[in-house]
Amino acid sequence: MEHCLVLNASYEPLNVISWKRALTLLFQGKVEVLAEYDREIHSVSLTIKMPSVLRLLKYVKQRRRPQHIKFCRENIYARDNCTCQYCGKRYHTDQLTFDHVIPVVKSGDRTWENIVTCCIHCNHRKGGRTPTEAGMRLIRPPREPGWVPSMLHVTVGFKMPPHSWRDFLFLDVGLDHSISYFD
Repeated sequence: MEHCLVLNASYEPLNVISWKRALTLLFQGKVEVLAEYDREIHSVSLTIKMPSVLRLLKYVKQRRRPQHIKFCRENIYARDNCTCQYCGKRYHTDQLTFDHVIPVVKSGDRTWENIVTCCIHCNHRKGGRTPTEAGMRLIRPPREPGWVPSMLHVTVGFKMPPHSWRDFLFLDVGLDHSISYFD
């Protein structure tokens, strides 16, 4: 189903939520609708256009230096800039996987310091070996990122953000093919 972009009261992007959560916030009086999709939602007594962009009515203070960044596939790709850490080529997220530098079979952990972004070819080439055993070198040693731009959290995973979001996203920050999104 459709997703909704949520902006802070200052118009900076905060999150992407489901249309159901968007309606809940709308009926609670916590947001205003800035853009809508063409689709409508119908109930017995109400018809409403599906919201696309919402703005919070009260400002939500954001922590500028997060204490801990969520360990997940999208944030690993963001940390490594969607670049294979073995061959150095940049790929779209659907052409990437992640690799355990020290394989699980050799007691490798699932941590920031042991997982890197990897293309499928290099992952197969390395197999269940360490980079040294496979004759491969890491471009940069993995570590927990000190920060991730909030825009990256909002846009990761969207090959093509909805057209109605274009005025609210800074598409030159960490997106592939950002110019072609709204041609």
